[in-house]
Amino acid sequence: MSHHAQVLWFDGCANHEPARAMLREVVARVAPDTTIEEIDASDATVAERLRFPGSPTIRIDGSDIEPGFRDPGDYTPRCRLYRTDSGLAGLPDPAWIELALRR
Repeated sequence: MSHHAQVLWFDGCANHEPARAMLREVVARVAPDTTIEEIDASDATVAERLRFPGSPTIRIDGSDIEPGFRDPGDYTPRCRLYRTDSGLAGLPDPAWIELALRR
């Protein structure tokens, strides 16, 4: 089964490149037929339209990879923090990408 992945970011996000590399590595290992779309959500209009919760955001088949994700309702381009098992982090847990691709 092929999937569609998106990585959304805003200009100047220090975690955009590491998130993109993480996504590509997990996709290559787990679901190589997955297409990856990169979306610059620096523009507030784009961020609002895409319901952008912060940078970086990774979605698989339209769903955020963070377990228990709750839409913040504020789509101002900004950095995103993830609640991982290791504490707050600027990058998601790579296992979340794998879980989303295996669904």
